[in-house]
Amino acid sequence: MGFNLGDDRTDGSRDKGESLRRGWTTGACATAATKAALTALLTGDFPDPVTITLPKGETPAFALNRAERTGDNAMAAIIKDAGDDPDVTHLAEIIATLSFAAPGSGIVFRAGPGVGTVTREGLPIAVGEAAINPVPRQMMRDVVTALCGEHGRSSDVEITLSVTDGEVLAARTWNPRLGILGGLSILGTTGIVHPFSCSAWIHSIHRGIDVARAAGLDHVVGATGSASEDAARALHPELPEIAYLDMGDFAGGLLKYLRAHPVPRVTIAGGFAKLTKLAQGAMDLHSGRSQVDFAFLADLAETIAPGRGATLRETILGANTAKAVLDLCAGENIDLANAIAVRAQGSAAAILRGAPVTPHIIVVDRAGGVVARTG
Repeated sequence: MGFNLGDDRTDGSRDKGESLRRGWTTGACATAATKAALTALLTGDFPDPVTITLPKGETPAFALNRAERTGDNAMAAIIKDAGDDPDVTHLAEIIATLSFAAPGSGIVFRAGPGVGTVTREGLPIAVGEAAINPVPRQMMRDVVTALCGEHGRSSDVEITLSVTDGEVLAARTWNPRLGILGGLSILGTTGIVHPFSCSAWIHSIHRGIDVARAAGLDHVVGATGSASEDAARALHPELPEIAYLDMGDFAGGLLKYLRAHPVPRVTIAGGFAKLTKLAQGAMDLHSGRSQVDFAFLADLAETIAPGRGATLRETILGANTAKAVLDLCAGENIDLANAIAVRAQGSAAAILRGAPVTPHIIVVDRAGGVVARTG
């Protein structure tokens, strides 16, 4: 099955092989199209190519596939290039249609044809909103604020994003299951799609462990992405750069190599959903190869807070996402995050099979805050 849930799969990780070509997320393409359309509204001309600045400072340029100004609207379209990543949105046409809004409206996002609408709780976007994730929204806000400021206008702009044949493409993603209806999501945390090569990635993890061992380090950190790595760095500022391993989804690749090439201590940092899968015993945490077991979460919640009745279990089993379960349990004063951290630590220890390595866990939320840790 193809995935639009995370076309920036590594959450900002570094490139894993020079032979694989990087690409751009739907969020980056939408931002470039937004900049081109807004420039046309302000000046009458479409920049082509159009250059944007990504969250980590890269400045890619995008060629326009189509552009048109009609009355008070301007439309720009860009073809997404996912590089060598097998993404369902590769070569999809991402379209931004902009118009000035009433004074005081601010920046408003709309879902056009082919972009989904959120209908269930548990996602980072509220129910009823266009399925445009927080980082792409911020990238587009930054563009609008900067351009309008340069031309002495208030940032009252309506942005409608569309994807040609997006509803058809969305049927090949997890969006319908998650209650994102009508099309694809506009995603990305860094703007860059890093090519997905399991063997190259795991090889790089192994080489990172080799370097850490050669340097005599007694503690390494494997993070699923940039947010969890940042959280670990804040907790362990004493560790050098080489202690941080870009683990991605390959917890098994990390732990099995440490079993044969031990470092005294390993910390695994990741989001609640990914570490739930590790707690279940999964070694590959990618959404395409392991899934959160909501019955497992329901059983764990009952173990923490016995006697809460069937209603809690039914609600957990009917939840949309792991985040929704975490939020539910937090509201019930059930520390599910800590329980997952402990279970994930046990799973890691089982994979290590008695090797002289002590595993620890850091669980982070979607904002990068630490919600549980062991050790």
